[in-house]
Amino acid sequence: MPNTSPRRRATAPTPRTRPLPTTIWLPAPNEPDAAPAPGSVLPDWAIETIRAQYTRRPGRTSAALLKISFQDAAPGMDARARCTTYTDAGGTTGTARVLLAELHPDTLPALHGDLPVAGSDMPGAMEDGWPGFFHRAHRILPPDGLLLLATRQRRDTGILTDPLGSLIACARTAGFRYLQHIVIAHAHPAGNHLVPAPPTDASPGVAHSDLIVLSAIHHA
Repeated sequence: MPNTSPRRRATAPTPRTRPLPTTIWLPAPNEPDAAPAPGSVLPDWAIETIRAQYTRRPGRTSAALLKISFQDAAPGMDARARCTTYTDAGGTTGTARVLLAELHPDTLPALHGDLPVAGSDMPGAMEDGWPGFFHRAHRILPPDGLLLLATRQRRDTGILTDPLGSLIACARTAGFRYLQHIVIAHAHPAGNHLVPAPPTDASPGVAHSDLIVLSAIHHA
């Protein structure tokens, strides 16, 4: 029997996933209101930072920022949401290019880290609740439109839950691309340390909110 050398099986290189960028935003040291108002997710200084970074483009007309604050996720949630439009001097008309959705943790289902997805226990999931919202948001945004999703963790029966994974999955199903994760710290910078300034309605131990940046994908 002829001697044969063992042959090595060719293996494909393991693809390296590039982590998405995470940014931390802090209020100015002299910011009097570092924490959001009760019932809100983002403080005013964070909203102004959003406007500066995502609606004001050099050499182009500034886009309006449409903020939608949801109070619940029951059927007809859009009709009960509070809407605020932020524009620069003179105002801006036309299709909203930047949509900021504030999802207060009290509006999220009391599930440990998971939200229902289409076809699950959420009644009318494709029309109601968060899956339906993402589909409607995708329809109203232009191809270069941005959806900014603001929420934070909460405690259910003593367990800290994080809704981001399931919310992002719903957004991707609706046609959004996940671009960036921004951490909004609820703290005052003081020298070389931070002084906590959590929201009055935040769960114990929650010291930041999350801002997820998504872009609308439209196929020609």
